[in-house]
Amino acid sequence: MSTDVLIVDDDELIRVGLRAIIDAQPDLRVVGEAADGAEVPPLVAKLRPRVVLMDVRMPAIDGIQATRRLLAASADPPRVLVVTTFENDEYVYEALRAGASGFLLKRARPAEVVTAVRAVAAGDSLLFPAAIRRLAGAYAGPGGDRLAGARLTEREAEVLRLMTTGLSNTEIAGQLVVGVETVKTHVGNVLAKLGVRDRTQAVIAAYESGFVTPSG
Repeated sequence: MSTDVLIVDDDELIRVGLRAIIDAQPDLRVVGEAADGAEVPPLVAKLRPRVVLMDVRMPAIDGIQATRRLLAASADPPRVLVVTTFENDEYVYEALRAGASGFLLKRARPAEVVTAVRAVAAGDSLLFPAAIRRLAGAYAGPGGDRLAGARLTEREAEVLRLMTTGLSNTEIAGQLVVGVETVKTHVGNVLAKLGVRDRTQAVIAAYESGFVTPSG
């Protein structure tokens, strides 16, 4: 079964290039394109893509607003993968805060595009710890006592701290000398307690609350 993808970008050349890369894969399929964020909610409702490749900067409705609207409009929204020219961009951070699962640079190689789409389609976040740390250092705002209200256990807090470094469940299990299934349970508890849908949102919450800081 193929993973359906919607491409949203105001640059036709970018859309054509992304379509060619994605449609060349036997397990991926582009089901639609849009040139502006305003077109996203109705297209998603009609086409039901698993992943939306969302340009972060568009002239009318940008990727940040489009991501917020999309997540608010559906109980089971697709994963949003932000596509951007510059990684150290406030727009990228705001898109992640709005609910995007990760970001992809427009200069990314075809193999990187495919890997990213598959990762978010599988429910994994596309984390670049160093880049998110830089973004948080430049643009993170106060997040209040979100983590304090979550009442994480000591082990869950430890798992969240390791998540911010970009470690996978297997790598976290190795660090803590526990089983991978145990880590998955802890990660699931962290997401549930924070009220977020994926690891990226948990990491953003960790920075916004001051639980971790860009300086370490």
